[in-house]
Formats: sequence, structure tokens, C-alpha cells
Amino acid sequence: MAKFIDRYTYRVTWSEEDQEYVGLCAEFSSLSWLEKTPEKALSGIRKLVQECVSDLEGGGEPVPEPISAKSYSGKFMVRVPPETHRSLAIQAAEAGVSLNRLIASRLH
Repeated sequence: MAKFIDRYTYRVTWSEEDQEYVGLCAEFSSLSWLEKTPEKALSGIRKLVQECVSDLEGGGEPVPEPISAKSYSGKFMVRVPPETHRSLAIQAAEAGVSLNRLIASRLH
């Protein structure tokens, strides 16, 4: 199971409020782990995720798929106010590129 746990998306950041490092996992957004060092925070959140996955499997519940294992089409829709759409269309026309290319370059 350790290899499966390794495929999840982990992050360690400083919590000013708690004055400790907090370990997080994107696929389990409700979980966190506080520690004095970033290494211990990462170790703690990984252990917590492993326990959670074991509990889900034991209860016959679905286990979140790691983001790294998902396929993405490269397409998504974003709704913006009409004024923003117009402004971006003008910027794209002035730059001589498609609206899609303009937006993609801004997101990259």
C-alpha cells in the first residue's frame, strides 16, 4: 500500500496561526497534520492518509484516485463577466492571437 500512498499529492506549509508546519494532501482535503518540522509534518500526513485509505477499504468505501493517475483532456470552461470576455477578446485581437492562446499563455 505504501506505493499507492506515494502517488497522492502532498504539501507542507507553515501555519502562522499554529506556529507549526502543516502537512496536507490534495486528495484528502479534510486531513492535516501539525508538527514542529516540515519532515515530521510530511511523515504525519502520509501516515494519516494511509490510515484513512485502510479504513475506507475496510469499510468497502471508494478510495480517492490520486490526481497523478487521472487523465485530463486539456479543456475546461471558465465563466467570466461579459465585460471581461470582451476585454480579453480585444486583447487577443490586438495581439493577433486567438482568445484561447491568450488565456492559455496567461495561465501558464
